[in-house]
Amino acid sequence: MIIWDLVVVGAGPAGLCAARVAAAAGVRTLVLDRAVHPRYKTCGGGLIGTSLSAVAGRIEVPAHDRVDRVTFTRDGRRGFTRRHGTPLVTMVRRDEFDDRLRAAAVAAGAEVRGGLAVRGLDQDPDGVRVRLADGTAVTARTVIGADGSSGVTARHVGVRFRQVDLGLERELPVPPAEAARWRGRLLLDWGPVPGSYAWVFPKGDRLTVGVIAARGEGDRTRAYLRDFLARLGLAEVPAEHDSGHLTRCRADDSPLRHGRVLVAGDAAGLLEPWSREGISFALRSGTLAGAAVAAGDLDRYARDVHERLVPSMRAGHRLLEVFERRPDVFHALLATPAGWSMFVRFCQGRASFDRTLDRVPVRAALSLLDRLPPLRPRPASAGRPLTAAPR
Repeated sequence: MIIWDLVVVGAGPAGLCAARVAAAAGVRTLVLDRAVHPRYKTCGGGLIGTSLSAVAGRIEVPAHDRVDRVTFTRDGRRGFTRRHGTPLVTMVRRDEFDDRLRAAAVAAGAEVRGGLAVRGLDQDPDGVRVRLADGTAVTARTVIGADGSSGVTARHVGVRFRQVDLGLERELPVPPAEAARWRGRLLLDWGPVPGSYAWVFPKGDRLTVGVIAARGEGDRTRAYLRDFLARLGLAEVPAEHDSGHLTRCRADDSPLRHGRVLVAGDAAGLLEPWSREGISFALRSGTLAGAAVAAGDLDRYARDVHERLVPSMRAGHRLLEVFERRPDVFHALLATPAGWSMFVRFCQGRASFDRTLDRVPVRAALSLLDRLPPLRPRPASAGRPLTAAPR
């Protein structure tokens, strides 16, 4: 019987980064995934600067657009557009992006097997038995779980979640004229449900359109997506993919490891709470997990995550609290030079939220917002809705 040094469960960004780092260090590594690459994955597919830095020199990013303009609206109203001299977000399709990561892991020495669903894990002091749906099993000294927040490994480790959100998304093939209208520009709309927002991400001949809001607001979230598509003139465009998914953000004291099993990326609930951006957290946490296994120091993983990733998550929770209370003020602040500068620095990976929120002017502004009453819901007839994409 083969005993692998490391079995990675899940072949997304977290799992493949972990596999590449470990295999490059000489760790005998096997990656298991229920799907076979390339495969569709529900995701906005916007890479910020932090994500680009994490893969620099390792893969060629399969970009379908590089955005340098952002249009902001408040539930379809009060729209404004800002432009930056260099790209802010790089748009990818996850089937292509993840397949590049798979190729990099294989080139480093990892073995990747698709079409194999993991059903359970059994640990003893010497290793982990990974049980598969076909009745077979593989054995490893260590396992890194990267199979999502509802996967087997998150349950095995006992990951607890503080925040759960529902995301709804459509991939829309659009004609050349519509694609040209959106090229180089994304739209962010702060929605009517507390903490919600919607987006349009351009990807060549496709648009990724979606909304996200807290779980438990399903009817209002679906209505928000319908209204958003209608006012942009996209309601009748047939969707190539129409999907929904839950994003889960870890509780602050949630475990990252149980015995010889570590969890990374979505399986660990690692993402930015306000934007729900998860790709950069998956890439970085997977890299940290792979490095800990390669070093033979599993305790190091939790220390690294708490030092490098958790502070930004705590700041993101703080930002979400303010955004839920007063999205109108949040929208107005983004129109200011200081607000736009903060957004640019976040997109380009030049400033994390924890460092930004620690600045004296920002702390003062947040303190002021805390003293403002929550915004009352606007009557449905108020204002004039936006009916087309701002140019």
